[in-house]
Amino acid sequence: MDVGMMMIFSSYGWEDGSDGLMWKEELRLAELAADAGFDCLWSAEHHFNDYSFVPDNLQLMTHLAARHPDIDVGTAAVILPWHNPLRVAENAAVLDLLSGGRLRLGFGRGLARREFETFGISMDESRDRFDEAAPMIVEALRSGFIEGDGAYYKQIRTEIRPRPEHSFDGRIYCVAASDDSVLSAAKLGAHIVMFADRPWEMRMPGIERGRALHREFHGTEPPTLMLTEFVVCGADLEECEEEARRYQGKFVESNFYHYEFLGDHFRSVKGYNAYQQKAEIARSTGLDGAVEGFMKAASWGTPDKILRGLEERRALLGDFELNVAFRFGGTPLDVAERSLKLFAKEVLPVLKSW
Repeated sequence: MDVGMMMIFSSYGWEDGSDGLMWKEELRLAELAADAGFDCLWSAEHHFNDYSFVPDNLQLMTHLAARHPDIDVGTAAVILPWHNPLRVAENAAVLDLLSGGRLRLGFGRGLARREFETFGISMDESRDRFDEAAPMIVEALRSGFIEGDGAYYKQIRTEIRPRPEHSFDGRIYCVAASDDSVLSAAKLGAHIVMFADRPWEMRMPGIERGRALHREFHGTEPPTLMLTEFVVCGADLEECEEEARRYQGKFVESNFYHYEFLGDHFRSVKGYNAYQQKAEIARSTGLDGAVEGFMKAASWGTPDKILRGLEERRALLGDFELNVAFRFGGTPLDVAERSLKLFAKEVLPVLKSW
């Protein structure tokens, strides 16, 4: 199994310290993960708020690729509606050249109304912008040329320099929680990326649909699903449960706030029907119910408990890649380090044997 570490860079629930200190401590975790045998360092893209602040994850990954030459780097994800596709293709080509072909390039379309509004872009356009930009970028990294004549990106045929030197086959990822995003990921031939925020049985219809669509479009078996989740690992089960309830709970709270899941704006935004359903569930169960559901889907506890849970998940979903975050929801650095080190020592070797 391929196992990466997700970097959130969040100060939500963090009581002390500056943004600079948060970044310094997160980079410390990246160093530990790189030395501990993880396969990839991943990061989200978010802007303006303490929920998460990584405004340019390709720039971050260029730094990490230089610091840690023996581990892949990945974006989970570059939010395409906020970027010019030519610049994404150029920056990805540069990073992939500098890293010797170690970039895993993940795309997303964005979900937070506050981020779209600050960029001056309508959320109603997000699906169409994504579906124009993503194929342009993938084709540019394949052929070395980018062009487009869609509603949003009128791009004359232009050569990407430096020219891409390594095939991106198997290295394109796409965050996909809605039916529309699953369809887009399948068309791209991308690894589908999902987050552990609800029981996995609820996700099976979308996962199976994505696999079927990939076979229909490409005539090949689909690439492995990547699951991103938020882990608390320790030797004392009761202590871990208390920490999981505190830090995973605070992360759920930050998620509710950042994406405004208790509002009803998803009802009127084009292409976000799946999130309207999630918002309705959130309003009906409240924060406590959402935390309970999150804890049932995510991994926490002793290494043995975490492994048993992942075995059950594998039996349900089939083979998958795993991407784990150890710091979120105000998790102190010492707790995150303890979780990472114990996970790397006792969980990671077993997962890699699967």
